[in-house]
Amino acid sequence: MAVQLAVSTRNARLDAIETDLGTDPILEIRSGAQPADCATADSGTLLASLTLPTDWMAAASAGAKAKAGTWQDTSANASGTAAHFRLKTSAAVCKMQGSVGQGSGDLSLDNTVLVAGQSVTITAFTLTDANP
Repeated sequence: MAVQLAVSTRNARLDAIETDLGTDPILEIRSGAQPADCATADSGTLLASLTLPTDWMAAASAGAKAKAGTWQDTSANASGTAAHFRLKTSAAVCKMQGSVGQGSGDLSLDNTVLVAGQSVTITAFTLTDANP
């Protein structure tokens, strides 16, 4: 039998992620394959970089935590196809990474084919802490 946690415990773990990243984390959208883990150096081209809102995630509820506020870069850094993201502290320490898609992936964009200077909007991002 697998260990199961109360919803309140799962919510607390999710809220701790936001606390660990701080009030001004940096979201990087990158091309290419994501690194093996957050300790591995960045890979691919940095396509967009944005500082998230101070309260960037809603409070966890029912074992899930969704983005809060507008996540947008008004001017993409470079042209390319978005493939992964890295979420870093304001001191540039990677704390989370995942896949990127348009209506799919761990983080969803309005468009995965980016052109330098265009606006980039994150349309969906939700963390889930579910029991097995």
